[in-house]
Amino acid sequence: MAPGSPAHPTAAAFLARLQELQSDDEQRKYQRYFKTGPGDYAEGDFFLGVRMGQVFDLGKEFVAMELPQIEALLDVDIHEARAGAVKIMALQAAGKKASDDLRRDLYGLYLRRHDRINNWDLVDLGAGRVVGGWLVDKPREVLYTMARSANLWERRTAIVATSWFLRTGDVKDTFAIAELLLDETEDLIHKATGGWLRDAGRSDRPRLLEFLDAHAASMPRTALRYAIEHLDKPDRDHYLRLKNA
Repeated sequence: MAPGSPAHPTAAAFLARLQELQSDDEQRKYQRYFKTGPGDYAEGDFFLGVRMGQVFDLGKEFVAMELPQIEALLDVDIHEARAGAVKIMALQAAGKKASDDLRRDLYGLYLRRHDRINNWDLVDLGAGRVVGGWLVDKPREVLYTMARSANLWERRTAIVATSWFLRTGDVKDTFAIAELLLDETEDLIHKATGGWLRDAGRSDRPRLLEFLDAHAASMPRTALRYAIEHLDKPDRDHYLRLKNA
């Protein structure tokens, strides 16, 4: 437990601390950045107005929160509360002393309450450490099921979770799931797919070039641009020409 952490951290105490940090200016920034209007990804999501750095600091302070309280925090209709919950889950899952039982239970909570992990930043906070971290030495069929899900955020989890595998140079699932997402219509999936292809290419550049040779002409333009971001200019130009042909 970090110095100054509450002895029995609760969702209610976390929320009280959030209220103390509320800023109208930050709230307006979130509403612009996350596009909370009708038809946008964050429609209906309520932003209190607390900087994410402060939310993450609170997550560290409340890192000993037990799972029922984390789930209670996920149930709160305040974006920063759910961000705090997922941050705590990620910190616990990555803890050096985390037991297999805890990591399994965190993974189960993430999947069971994916209805509350319902924005791109929440997925990106937890999918790698909580989902990928649990699956790193286990069968990964669940990621392929999520890649085919009707739920946007489950599809994003499928590709983002592979970030934990990339830490050891394991690129197979990143490329396989990216291929499943090539017909995706949502821009937030295009960005994630391209970004994780780019990262996989840092470990295995030939595999990335092979993937691009096969798919550059047909893959979404945003995904392609993200995937080729760190290639040399002649290679970037080559793959963009394939897309434009």
